[in-house]
Amino acid sequence: MPTVSVGRDRLFQALGRAYTEEEFEDLCFKFGIELDDVTTERAIIRKEKHLEEEDPSEDEEVIYKIEVPANRYDLLCLEGLAQALRIFNGLDPIPTYKIANISKEAMLKMHVKTETSQVRPYVVCAVLRGVTFDEARYNSFIDLQDRLHQNICRRRTLVAIGTHDLDTIKGPFTYEALPPPEINFVPLKQTKNFRADELMEFYKSDMKLKKFLHIIENSPVFPVIYDHSRTVLSLPPIINGAHSAISLETKNVFIECTATDLTKANIVLNTMVAMFSVYCERKFEVEPVEVVYPDEISYICPDLSLYQMVVPLSCITGTVGVSLPDHEVAGLLNKMQLHAEPSVSKDKQTIFTVSVPPTRSDILHPCDVAEDVAIAYGYNEIPKLKLPSLKPQSLNQFSDLIRKEIAMVGYTEVLTWILCSYKENFTMLNRKDDKATAAINGNPRSADFEVVRTSLIPGILKTVGHNKDHPKPIKIFEVGDVVLLNETKDVGASNRRYLAALYCGSTSGFELIHGLVDRIMEVIGTPFVAPGDKTGYYIQSSDEPEFLPGRQATVVYKGKQVGTFGIVHPQVLDNFDIPDPCSFVELDIESFL
Repeated sequence: MPTVSVGRDRLFQALGRAYTEEEFEDLCFKFGIELDDVTTERAIIRKEKHLEEEDPSEDEEVIYKIEVPANRYDLLCLEGLAQALRIFNGLDPIPTYKIANISKEAMLKMHVKTETSQVRPYVVCAVLRGVTFDEARYNSFIDLQDRLHQNICRRRTLVAIGTHDLDTIKGPFTYEALPPPEINFVPLKQTKNFRADELMEFYKSDMKLKKFLHIIENSPVFPVIYDHSRTVLSLPPIINGAHSAISLETKNVFIECTATDLTKANIVLNTMVAMFSVYCERKFEVEPVEVVYPDEISYICPDLSLYQMVVPLSCITGTVGVSLPDHEVAGLLNKMQLHAEPSVSKDKQTIFTVSVPPTRSDILHPCDVAEDVAIAYGYNEIPKLKLPSLKPQSLNQFSDLIRKEIAMVGYTEVLTWILCSYKENFTMLNRKDDKATAAINGNPRSADFEVVRTSLIPGILKTVGHNKDHPKPIKIFEVGDVVLLNETKDVGASNRRYLAALYCGSTSGFELIHGLVDRIMEVIGTPFVAPGDKTGYYIQSSDEPEFLPGRQATVVYKGKQVGTFGIVHPQVLDNFDIPDPCSFVELDIESFL
């Protein structure tokens, strides 16, 4: 969860009143955020530098650290936070963001070159006209960029934001991708002219910027934005040019967002312009920019239109768990910056047409609307209900019974990964892949997760191998799922619930594993019968490669083979780096139901 640091006094000024710490904590709780810490600027610096605590000074500014939801990008700055809380308190109406009414010919244009598709293919732009900055507003503007870069922009890999003083540059602009030696400019906070490849070396010693170099440094071309006079605006996602740097005197701000993800680029641009259009001469008005691609396809951004969503009242009240009239639901949504119009559908159901503003990119589904109603209503006000008892599945009940019985015999339960390596599932067990049993992962993250296990034995043996210095005997078991290919299933495979147990000690413990099999069958209520009798269970010799020949057996239950037990083959033990003899049993317990 991101934490936003804001000055207490400036926040209270924006909210229109002062709060005690307890009152503000209560307001945060009601709105669905949390006051995480109360500190000062000097205390933060002392903590970062590991300095000793000093006596607090009365003139130090109090800083509130507020934890906000990760998908509420509009709350990452004081402006958005204050606006949301004022609307929640009923002090302000929901703002209407609008695009400035200018002709397409008068619009600034951003021309995108074909080569950008090799590195960062998308760009979106907008202009804030007549902005009035002071030091606090300016710092908030820069801080919002940094927080967005860390959050939705994924450290600039998905989106990089560039902000420029429009009065120092001239359109139309071009977004290009050129070989690094062909790009020359003076970067922000520098006085020397650098080539782009020289900048990569220069910033490798910069604590802040070196972590972004990997995004483009191995690309044959670097993205770059020029104005009409071939002045470099920025080298995204690394650094802006010094020529167009914004300052406290900046009145017209040009914002560009280059990206590998167009959807996130639009969200970032909308957040930036919506939050700071409040300081424009024409409040909440944004000047659009036309982006023109090589195929002559163009679009105008930003898109600040409302997104309409139809949500039934029954969906909202059913999700929240409180029966509410439509007018109250509409009022609660209004507190959360969602305008809702109730109406009656053809089937006589009350429905809401919810208008989602560009600042609420987190509203994607009717469940999100219901969540906002629950927040505005108050989670503490929702009555607690005891859900009706749910009947557990018979397989899970049976699994729990088996777990309990084996634990009472003295075995310790382990949980192992359902994915394993191809080698562990076959070669290390002396097994051959028949190509008809195992589900293979087509794109494994690592060699340890190549196959969905067809047996519990690899995980059990790995556990013993990693704990071979543990005092003997080692007695462990696992009840878990394996996956087997099955052409009769629509997904081509099916889960089976298996039980596995292993004894490892100075002797093989074969008789103990055999006794465990008998105990399991006794718990199930199945008698031991003569071979061929289908009223109970019996054992017969088997020939599985992971066990010693002549020291293994198959368990037959009501005429069907349900598992195998025996002494683990020395070669298999050596493959898993286990020095002591072991006996193992594995049963398909679904067969007992």
